Parts: sequence; structure tokens; C-alpha cells
Amino acid sequence: MQSFELLSQKFTLYFDKRHFPAEPATLYEPNEYFLKQGGKRVRPVLCLMGNELFDEINPDAWPVATAIELFHNFTLIHDDIMDKAPLRRGMDTVHTKFGDNTALLSGDVMLVAAYEYINKIAPLHLQTILRHFNQAAKHVCEGQQLDMDFEKKKTVKRGEYFSMIELKTSVLLAASLKMGAILGGAGERNQDLLYEFGKKLGIAFQVQDDYLDAFGDPQKFGKQVGGDILSNKKTFLLIHAFETASSAQLEALQDLLNGTASNKVESVLQVYRDCKVDEWALKLKNKYLDEALHHLEDIAVLSKRKEPLKELAYFLIKREH
Repeated sequence: MQSFELLSQKFTLYFDKRHFPAEPATLYEPNEYFLKQGGKRVRPVLCLMGNELFDEINPDAWPVATAIELFHNFTLIHDDIMDKAPLRRGMDTVHTKFGDNTALLSGDVMLVAAYEYINKIAPLHLQTILRHFNQAAKHVCEGQQLDMDFEKKKTVKRGEYFSMIELKTSVLLAASLKMGAILGGAGERNQDLLYEFGKKLGIAFQVQDDYLDAFGDPQKFGKQVGGDILSNKKTFLLIHAFETASSAQLEALQDLLNGTASNKVESVLQVYRDCKVDEWALKLKNKYLDEALHHLEDIAVLSKRKEPLKELAYFLIKREH
């Protein structure tokens, strides 16, 4: 088994090329601009790692991984429009630089390109991979819609929130691993355990992502800190604050959410600190990380083959950005 770092380097060499025609440049250049920003490319490399956990990497894993990365970037372009986000990976978002309409179309054509890569794999696994890819893509869209719906609701229950992040974030990580496992010839039980590992890891990842949106260093995080607070997103931080705040803190929090105070972000963060939301979040993150590692342990392959995935899990969930 190769490390995440090594497979990431290999995937970068495979992926870093033009994926789109030269013309019309106004449609395709925004995508090239966005893809050149890089990113961690965790999902496609998870596909390769899920494959190599069970066998040598199947040549079909590379186009499937590419499709996963293109799909993920398509979602980011559209998410940034919906979130009105000015920055992604420390640079102007596509809609900020090129306009909303162009960003919509560029994202659409990136999704089409993802399917073109899936269509390159051998017939043996094509229908199965396509089914899992489509299911994951549908779940991501469902999760994004729920995320937007929550902005209009006064209260969101913790269970509703976790269902949303499972769909929006976890499922694609889990499906990336599972599609790799399918290409590696894994049995169904091992496929399912790897999927559960990815799903729990995804929840821990999202918990940490929400935490960093509030408490992270913008230079390290690469995004506008406090963006979720400014858009009144019902993150797990806000939900837990509502569950634990005193009457006075609840009133202050509601006033901040309903108002347009210039110091809104810092004021909400102070309420979070007073309610010890930051400490609670770190414990929750570790809970899901532990559950993920338990699923990984149950997979019926030699322990040494699991080490790269275990190391990656610790790296992702202990990250500062």
C-alpha cells in the first residue's frame, strides 16, 4: 500500500492537464483557472487507496478518480455561488472573477466532463460504478438543498443537521472509497465496512470544517472565516449553542442572527466560547474519528495494508486548515 502523499503526487501528475477545449475560452478558462488552484484532492486519492487496499491499482481507477475530482469541483463552483463566497483556496471564486452566469455554465460542463471519464472504463464495472457515482451525486445535491433549507428554518435539530452533512459531505468520501474497492475486487462486506469508514470520517471532517470556519486562521484555512455565521447557517456549532445557552445568551444570539451588526462574527463567537461550543466540537470530532477507525479495523485484510488509510484519517482530522 502506498501512502496518501505518494498516491496524491501520482494522481496530480495524471490529473494536471487540460480537461477542456480551448474554445469558447469564456466557458472553459474559468474551469482551468479553478482546477489550477489545486486543493487536497482527497476524494480521488481515496478512490485509489480503496482500490489498493485489496489489490494492485486497476487502470480504471484513474479515470474514475478523475471523474470524482471533477464532480467535486463542479459542486464547489456551484456552492460558492449559492453561498456568495468571495474566496476559495485563498483565491477569488469563479463567480467572483467571471460572473454568476459563466460560473453556472462552467460548473455544468465540468459535470459533463466527469461522466466522459467514467465512460472510459471497461464494461465489467461500468454499470456498477455509474450507479454508485450517480447515487453519491444525487445525495450531495440533496444535502446541499437541505443545507439551504436550514437557513430559512428557525430551529434545526441535531439529527437533521447530521443527516444533512452525511449527504452533503460524507457520502462522496465514502463512495470514493467504495468505488475503488469495487475496482479492487473487494467482497460486499469489505465494501460496506470501507463505506462506513468513509462516512464516519466524512462527518468528522465536516465537524472540523465547521469548527475551522468559526475558529480557524484565515491564512491557513484559505476561506473567509465566519462565513457560516454571516449567512446564518445552522451549523452544528449554532445548534449546540441553542441547546446549551442560557436565556440571556439565547436572546443575544437571536438578536445577532436577526441583525446586521458590524461585529456580528466576533459577537457570535463569544457566545460560542461562553457555551464551550469549541470544546464540545473537538470532542465530537474525535468521537466520529474513533468510529471510523473501528470500521477500518474490521475490514478483512492485513493490518499493514490499512496503515495508509489510518494515517490519512489522523492527518485529515487533526489538520489546521
